[in-house]
Amino acid sequence: MYKSLWNLLLASPVILGAIVVSHSAYAQEQPSNNTMAQVTSVSQLSDVQPTDWAFQALQSLVERYGCIAGYPDGTYRGNRALTRYEFAAGVNACLDRVNELIATATSDLVSKEDLATLQRLQEEFATELASLRGRVDTLEVATAELEANQFSTTTKLSGEVVVGLAGVVAGQDEAGNDLDASSTVLGQRTRLEFISSFTGRDELLARLSTGNFVGFSELTGTTEGELAFTQDENNQIGLEVLAYAFPIGESTEVFLAATGGAADDFTNTVNVLDGDGGSGALSSFGTRNPIYYLADGAGIGLRKEFGDRLELSLGYLASEANDPTEGNGLFNGPYSGIAQLTIKPSERFNIGLTYINSYNADDTGTGSSRNTFARFDDTFFEDLGIPAVDVPTSSNSYGVEVSWQLSDRFVLGGWVGYTNTQLLSTAGGLFDRGDINVWNYAVTLAFPDLGKEGNLLGFVVGMEPKVTDSTISSTNPDINAELAEDEDTSLHIEGFYQFQLTENIAITPGVIWITAPGFNEDNEDVVIGAVRTTFTF
Repeated sequence: MYKSLWNLLLASPVILGAIVVSHSAYAQEQPSNNTMAQVTSVSQLSDVQPTDWAFQALQSLVERYGCIAGYPDGTYRGNRALTRYEFAAGVNACLDRVNELIATATSDLVSKEDLATLQRLQEEFATELASLRGRVDTLEVATAELEANQFSTTTKLSGEVVVGLAGVVAGQDEAGNDLDASSTVLGQRTRLEFISSFTGRDELLARLSTGNFVGFSELTGTTEGELAFTQDENNQIGLEVLAYAFPIGESTEVFLAATGGAADDFTNTVNVLDGDGGSGALSSFGTRNPIYYLADGAGIGLRKEFGDRLELSLGYLASEANDPTEGNGLFNGPYSGIAQLTIKPSERFNIGLTYINSYNADDTGTGSSRNTFARFDDTFFEDLGIPAVDVPTSSNSYGVEVSWQLSDRFVLGGWVGYTNTQLLSTAGGLFDRGDINVWNYAVTLAFPDLGKEGNLLGFVVGMEPKVTDSTISSTNPDINAELAEDEDTSLHIEGFYQFQLTENIAITPGVIWITAPGFNEDNEDVVIGAVRTTFTF
């Protein structure tokens, strides 16, 4: 036994017994819940075989003294390098176990030779043990200090501040009026996020936000080229998002939103330039396929992975879920249901196949003003001197998104989106029922880590949502003029360079060029310049 014990102590990678020493290499690399578990039989260690030279010694220490622990995956890792500190800790653990056996009147299990060996080893490694105890004491003090001053045991606080300096360099608005090239603005969007976890795998998100960045749609008369970080809250802080995500099993995640949910919360938008306004593309159009913007509000989402190559996302979001009045609420008001299949033939090549069914939720916030009936509000009818009416619609949207990482420094991507919107009522004879067809597309180029890790050079070229066909008409000539398809094609051309100044500060200058604004070739092109500075903490 003396020889076997000595050989085992020399060869064992970690003999921590019933305790786990925080200074071991494994404990430094793994989360605290992945501690090594005490084993009662050597057969529990999957990588220990009877043919191993130290098998008998290991078997004796496990089954006779109970001072051997294995890793959470059921392995022992007997060939791993052993430090003197780990060796000293193992000796001390075995000695503690022997003392425990003696104290509980089971000393007949401990031979005098074993005890003498352990005592000599403890004396030999007294210096290392003393140093180890000092390190543990220091860690305990530091841990106590952190626990005493941490924000919360379950909640992390993070934030993002986007400061935008932007202006219209040249062009005409949708009506053909010259734009003031001196209209430079400075604004901000601020988000504070409280992220809580109760099981380690779930996440409760509460986001407070504010901003005063109005954007340029009021000036240009169109949402083409609108910046992604606009947030006109007049610096009034409010609750933007309250959502809870939790797993079911190993491959399914459920997303519940009480307010502020969006399709990209549980759906892969398949665009490397999607930074939700804080990073990546500067414009809303360049951030993701516009059809994703149809889904927002309160509701539920689900993401299911089928291996590494296939993912299914399903969701239902209602934008007026909290309104109890007629024609609103969770199921009677505006809503969008989304289904997407994300195919991943490889880690570098992803394809998204998207379908969205919407009711009264046809405003993507991008492209032609003709692609949404939201413009027919009470004010619109009041200006025409006629009673306000509801204009209920139903939309079916389809999208194909592609991202192909050709190399570590180049990603080719893009999408095509199509929406068919049907009018569900004549509004008392004011409209002739029909539908409109809306198309959009884009090609994106991304050059990650260009010049420095974290940098990003990006380009977006495409057509924002355009009404290509309309069969809806009105008995009112003023309304009828608003229902025709767009005459010409307008292109969105965007380029930006995101420079990662530090880990927490990024500066992104860029230009957005809109040809034929308002889908009218008679209008001069609009050019918007912007510099976005993003602070994260």
